[in-house]
Amino acid sequence: QVQLVESGGGLVQAGGSLRLSCAASGRTFSSYAMGWFRQAPGKEREFVAAINWSGARTYYPDSVKGRFTISRDNAKNTVYLQMNVLKPEDTAVYYCAAALAFAWTSGAMDYWGKGTLVTVSS
Repeated sequence: QVQLVESGGGLVQAGGSLRLSCAASGRTFSSYAMGWFRQAPGKEREFVAAINWSGARTYYPDSVKGRFTISRDNAKNTVYLQMNVLKPEDTAVYYCAAALAFAWTSGAMDYWGKGTLVTVSS
């Protein structure tokens, strides 16, 4: 069992930056690949970033590539999402997720956090 708690969301102006954190419980954090997803009002949940268990592999969709960076600290059981050059269309609830396999689809995730709201004003 893995419990995930996101933090770091808030209100930021367009062009600004935020760093989200996801703290995981359990001693097996380093066994899991981690992902970030987001869901805007009235829209489906979409993939944002993924990182494998060691941090050596990452993957991003084109919508955030070059602006967002996922990283992890296995000693702290924490995964991060650094978001730069934020746009109003990045406004969403951001969710952290864990999976035993390196993947980037919602169905592949085994555990989910409850989310943190990011609002980007224009």
